[in-house]
Amino acid sequence: MLFWVIAAILTLGASLAVLLPLAGGSKSASSSGDHDLEVYRDQLSELDRDAARGLIQPAEAAEARAEIARRILRIDGLASKMPVGRASVAARLVATMAVLAVPLVSWGLYVKLGSPDLPSQPLSERLAKNPADSSVDELVARAEAHLAANPSDGRGWDVLAPVYLRMQRFSDAAAAYRNAIRLDGDSAVRQAGLGEAIAGAAGGIISADAQDAFEAALKLDPANAKASFYLAMALAQEGRAKEAAAAWQALLGKLPPESPWRGAVEQALAKSGSPEVASGGTTNGPDASDIDAASSMSPQDREAMINTMVAGLDDKLRQNPRDPEGWMRLVRSYVVLGKADQAREALGRAIAVFGADSDEARKFTAFAASLGLTATE
Repeated sequence: MLFWVIAAILTLGASLAVLLPLAGGSKSASSSGDHDLEVYRDQLSELDRDAARGLIQPAEAAEARAEIARRILRIDGLASKMPVGRASVAARLVATMAVLAVPLVSWGLYVKLGSPDLPSQPLSERLAKNPADSSVDELVARAEAHLAANPSDGRGWDVLAPVYLRMQRFSDAAAAYRNAIRLDGDSAVRQAGLGEAIAGAAGGIISADAQDAFEAALKLDPANAKASFYLAMALAQEGRAKEAAAAWQALLGKLPPESPWRGAVEQALAKSGSPEVASGGTTNGPDASDIDAASSMSPQDREAMINTMVAGLDDKLRQNPRDPEGWMRLVRSYVVLGKADQAREALGRAIAVFGADSDEARKFTAFAASLGLTATE
């Protein structure tokens, strides 16, 4: 009942705020015009007094009277043009009906579609509920409230971090994993989760920070499947497709049949061995076999060979520019060769192809940042 009383008072107040100006519109306009006429009459009287005293020349007094007369006539003209009679009454009536219809229609829709009898649910009461009866958002809110009051609870950060990860709150997940590592010590699970959170925040790009976290996880647990999977993905993003496929294949051979990572590894292998890659549908840079072949050459010949392959990759991207992985390989190749200007120029071209606001452009920027490269203006 209290809800309806409050709703009625608020609706009445909102309606009166609109209706009162409509009801008094013509009166206020009329009173404003009368006030202006009174001011002009006072000005005429004062002008006559000044002329009688000789404070103003007769010619100037005549001009001032003419100007004041013009203003009075203008007010009379505006007043004569104001809607009166039936037209004015009809307009106010239509506006009043429209204003009254809004709350009536909204109330009718709320009674039919809303839940006016639903009891209020303050946050404090929801947080006090049995965890088994709480939603994920409520549980996270409880954990956040607890950690706000107890920021040194490493166990709490350790529990909350993977939840953030599943909710795709990657930045929060990375911060939670770092707090857990700082407070409760290092572990392979925490380092692998940190790497995944950093990669997620970068749009899936395995940056140098993410690779460091995955490598730290493997040092603590060489059998950590998550770290191995993402490090292989980093190889693929760097254009080392054969090495990535070999790493995934080796990981697949070590995984038990019931491992949840088997599906992800098999999917990654299928993608790396797709017909497009095999037939050269995507652009390729120098791979491991090319580097092995170049290792037996003289430094001058080796540099010439690598430059030729990178130039070929650049040329293919000019002909077929909509290849995100190709652009990342090209940028990385120029960075490895120490050609920062050309790498930056390639980054700018890649962003221009897909648009500065696209997901690809954000991935390019994050990938370049992981290599220590930033785009120019």
